Amino acid sequence: MSSETLSIQSYLTFRLGDEYFAASVAQVSEILELSRITKVPRSPHFMRGVINLRGNVLPVIDTRIKFGFDKIEDNVNTCIMVLNVEIENQTISIGALVDAVQEVIEIDPSTIQQPPSIGAKYKTEFIEGMIQMNEHFIMLLNLNLVFNTEEMSILQHVAEEKN
Repeated sequence: MSSETLSIQSYLTFRLGDEYFAASVAQVSEILELSRITKVPRSPHFMRGVINLRGNVLPVIDTRIKFGFDKIEDNVNTCIMVLNVEIENQTISIGALVDAVQEVIEIDPSTIQQPPSIGAKYKTEFIEGMIQMNEHFIMLLNLNLVFNTEEMSILQHVAEEKN
């Protein structure tokens, strides 16, 4: 956690199965109802396809698959979070398919705990920390680290080809 983040921060919480995650509100531009997703041949295994977002092609990733969860059928709560991710000083918009969006929460940085380093079923390098709310833990994501440069380059290339 950087020394610049000393004030309360807003996060949007979302669910994948029984697990709770949170992304900085500053990186979430909007939430979309699930719409028809066009599959793209030879795209990465975690990419569901692309959608048309006001005339622009938006690559949509299946967050469940990216995070190593089992694939499930979409349901009424499944939605797309439009995220702005920075890779190599360039902001790229992607859609992240999630099981359900929960709520916006305010977090005091002093309440953030370090993620476990052993036995975690996730790649902890993109988990900034964890907080406990009620009976469950919420993993705070660093969206800029969820995708590596090569993956983002592929997603951007797919979107450009479809434009």
